[in-house]
Amino acid sequence: MQIYLPVAELAVNMFVILGMGGAVGFLSGMFGVGGGFLMTPLLIFYGIPPAVAVATEANQIVASSASGALAHWRRRSVDVPLGLVLLTGGLVGSVCGVVIFRIMRDIGHLDVLISLLYVTFLGAIGGLMLIESLRAIQLRRRGRPVPARRPGQHTWIHGLPLKMRFKRSRLYVSAIPVLGIGALVGLLAAIMGVGGGFIMVPAMIYLLRVPTNVVIGTSLFQIVFVTAFTTILHATTNYTVDVVLAMLLMVGGVIGAQFGAFAGQRLRGEQLRGLLALLVLAVCARLLFDLVSTPDELYIVETEILR
Repeated sequence: MQIYLPVAELAVNMFVILGMGGAVGFLSGMFGVGGGFLMTPLLIFYGIPPAVAVATEANQIVASSASGALAHWRRRSVDVPLGLVLLTGGLVGSVCGVVIFRIMRDIGHLDVLISLLYVTFLGAIGGLMLIESLRAIQLRRRGRPVPARRPGQHTWIHGLPLKMRFKRSRLYVSAIPVLGIGALVGLLAAIMGVGGGFIMVPAMIYLLRVPTNVVIGTSLFQIVFVTAFTTILHATTNYTVDVVLAMLLMVGGVIGAQFGAFAGQRLRGEQLRGLLALLVLAVCARLLFDLVSTPDELYIVETEILR
């Protein structure tokens, strides 16, 4: 069944889009990730213009993150003051990201920038995850316990000025790295169409030493507002948010997430990380191939109607 996307300006098969949303929702429920770093490349592979894919996926992340944030709020696992500082940096980063997005789009290099960022981040994250998961699987097969990560109590981060106290996280740390992490996530949300949790969560755990029980809720709290703000900026300045596409993705994602959560309970943690790493590296390889391969049409001539 064909359905027309008004902003993307093309007709797509509705069931394919629902299937893509369901597949990424399944992976989100199975692996505990937002899925934006997978959905945006998939939309690009399907033929959705990268500018529309990025802005629309940011819109979808708002709904999925809000649902998760409310659940953590009820469990009192959200550090609101820490989230507000992260949000401050995130808003600044998203504004900068939207400006860069528009500039690169105007000069015709946006598609290349998005692909390069995805290849860089997916390659690095997927590679590290795969190495760690293979190491954990090997230790378990040998009958040795998988060592828990116990980072040092103090790093250079704790020597920075402008320290703030966050009671729920039992944390006394400088606001500078908190703002920096938030700004980086906001920048990535605007340019790549991702929530940024795959960067924020490790940064909060290993750099800021935030307790694990409040990391995910606080991250989702910040992501909700940053992606909502980013969506508004894209809709008002770049006009690249396709609501029809976003609704189809959300419907498929909600359904797929329920089945993914059930399937995820059947696998060990290191097996889940290994499978996710392979999937991330596969998407990275496809994007890299598109970057270095010779296109079917070397030149595209566009005409502009003057009014």
